[in-house]
Amino acid sequence: MKKFGLTLIAFLLFFDAQAQQKKIIQFSGVVVTPDSLMGIPYVNIYESKTRKGTTSNVEGFFSFAAETGDTINFSSIGFKKSQYVIPKDLESNKYSVVKFMISDTAYIDSVVIFPWPSKETLRQAFLELEFKESDIDRAMKNLDRESLKERGQQMAYDADENVDFYMRAEAQKYYWAGQAPPQNIFNLFAWAKFIEAWKNGDFNFKKK
Repeated sequence: MKKFGLTLIAFLLFFDAQAQQKKIIQFSGVVVTPDSLMGIPYVNIYESKTRKGTTSNVEGFFSFAAETGDTINFSSIGFKKSQYVIPKDLESNKYSVVKFMISDTAYIDSVVIFPWPSKETLRQAFLELEFKESDIDRAMKNLDRESLKERGQQMAYDADENVDFYMRAEAQKYYWAGQAPPQNIFNLFAWAKFIEAWKNGDFNFKKK
């Protein structure tokens, strides 16, 4: 009985020492692709044993409470699963990483099956067949930077841009607070441009 009690005490002391070695930290970072450094959204990030974790936002950022020495799993559709072990000897209670995830998507060409009544007509149709643009080619064109930039310029302002526009307008009002804002009617440069445009006939109505 005495031997059992000593064993139990040693066992409790061992686990108490292990518990003291671990420390709760704020584990945060961003998940990106290694080639374009684009943020990967909605990545499942969780600890192996407790399965506790979070999901990255639309920009690939994540943050949650973890412990030193934890093994963190990263998984997302279209990417290879990976792990990251938080160091045990951290002095700070915050730790950030940049996690790279490799694409695991394989693209295959689409196959279209045509029913033909005979081998002769099939051979003739195959020789005259013209391959059109594939879905992958159209997708790559739509993801072109110039195409994305053009569509982005046509989009309306979001909430952040509207707030920025409003704050700039308010700052302009405060800048001229207590005094009259400048009027273009007293602007000599504006008058010079007006007279030059008048001489060039820019205000004349042109007949179609």
